[in-house]
Amino acid sequence: MTSRSSWTIAEMADDFAVTHRALRHYENLGLLTPERVGVSGGTRRYHRRDRTRLALILRGRRLGFPLEEIGTIINMYDEQPGETGQLEYLLSQIGDRRADLQRRAADIRTSLMELDELEERCRRDLETRR
Repeated sequence: MTSRSSWTIAEMADDFAVTHRALRHYENLGLLTPERVGVSGGTRRYHRRDRTRLALILRGRRLGFPLEEIGTIINMYDEQPGETGQLEYLLSQIGDRRADLQRRAADIRTSLMELDELEERCRRDLETRR
């Protein structure tokens, strides 16, 4: 890990391939809590905790978890019941997430089969018109 202790919003956005808008959105939801510095407090300064939380947010998004659920899981680490409770809760959510993804995969397979059938009919119809 880097020896740095803070990053700007631009550096965070570049490092994690996200937009400044996404970072501000996660902040508005309370998922990230950058330090506010400068005369008016308008400059955001992100710390290691924010980097770790952002990595977890992005992993949760890739797995299809809604932001509210990601927030619940991440915040459990800092609160009671702590890491054990966080892990138990996450395990309870994995089954639901897996079932949802399996339903989606089945829907995609069905849609692909329907497209194959439609393509085949179109090709047959085209051949009869030639």
